[in-house]
Amino acid sequence: MKLQKGDKITEINLPSIDGKNFSFNKIKGKKTLLTFYRFATCPFCNLRIHEIINRYEELGKNFEMVAIFSSTKEHLSKTMKKHNAPFTILADENFEYFSKYEVEKSLFKFMVGSIVGFFKILKAGSKGYFPMELSGMTIVPVDVLINKKGVIEKVYYGQNTTDHLSFDEIKYFSLS
Repeated sequence: MKLQKGDKITEINLPSIDGKNFSFNKIKGKKTLLTFYRFATCPFCNLRIHEIINRYEELGKNFEMVAIFSSTKEHLSKTMKKHNAPFTILADENFEYFSKYEVEKSLFKFMVGSIVGFFKILKAGSKGYFPMELSGMTIVPVDVLINKKGVIEKVYYGQNTTDHLSFDEIKYFSLS
């Protein structure tokens, strides 16, 4: 089932890169950005993580971010060490929640993302983010804004493999 405004995600049970299992209790009472990314070495995803980390303090103290990748915990932990992210990063090795919430795979949107994201791929490469795997290349990201009551305020299913909500929209949500 595709996520929609007004839905409530009751639980996600996945391992985090810190070795613990994630519980929605961690985000209870906080505004949250939940993002379904592609794979651990995705250059676009790593660039997005890097950019959010650099501005994370702008989102306020009562805000959480949860990033879900289609990767094994071990591979994701190794890859994400370079970021030292101040938020939760989860591994959905079996594509369980990607499937449950109909996160799309699209060769066409991958091709579009590769074209419109040309300068992003150059920027990602300059930071050392290179795709070291091919599985998950066609996954299209999804951003979900969840309010303090755990209700979805907005869902954004990307238009291509580089497409996310703007940081300014996330910031507005986090501080409003």
